[in-house]
Amino acid sequence: MDEEAVDVCLRLRLVPGPYESAKSALLSLDDMALLDVVDTILGWEDTEGMGGDFEGRLARLLDHAGSVYRVNDTGDGLEERITPTIRDAVRHTVAEADARPTAGSAAEHLAIAWQAAYGLHPDPGKAYGEAIKAVESAAHAVIQPNHARATLGTMLGEIGNARAKFTTAISTSAGKDPIAPVEAMMRALWDGQTSRHGKQTGTVPETLDAARASVHLAAALVQWFASGAVARTP
Repeated sequence: MDEEAVDVCLRLRLVPGPYESAKSALLSLDDMALLDVVDTILGWEDTEGMGGDFEGRLARLLDHAGSVYRVNDTGDGLEERITPTIRDAVRHTVAEADARPTAGSAAEHLAIAWQAAYGLHPDPGKAYGEAIKAVESAAHAVIQPNHARATLGTMLGEIGNARAKFTTAISTSAGKDPIAPVEAMMRALWDGQTSRHGKQTGTVPETLDAARASVHLAAALVQWFASGAVARTP
């Protein structure tokens, strides 16, 4: 354990006192610093059994204590606890996208976006960027299958230029545009990324609230495309 404790201290850039062991230094931590230790150990890749919460013991302790954090679904880190039904809906979308070859790497991007949005140290810019990549991956085969470098922006252009090519599973009244709701959701996601390009004025990074909203918006779009709810007309 002493060797592993030294390694954890190195990873966390923690310097023990002159007469303090690495293990004692770790055990003396509290609050966020202690959570960093737990998160680091959970994510440990070790052949001797250290790392992960594969038996779920830590997860149960955090649940029983009503902690604001929980062990993530892969057991390799902490994440903020949110309403289970919301988390499960995104988890289901990741699984569905992973099972559909036409969705490309949407499942991987959405899973990364979730962790970047709700992990112990959120990264709003990464979460938002991965959310967009998830939708681009899921929508590619439907919107621009022959465009190797398609982006959400080029897909929105395709929809704008050829609206009659697309339909959705939701019934639309006569004279109404069936693809309009999907287009609006894609547009909101695309236009809402404030840090995508540099310009003369200062770049405004995405807020955490915006990033989390983007992940849930992306999850809905990925589910629509992966399930076939959005399709090309014959």
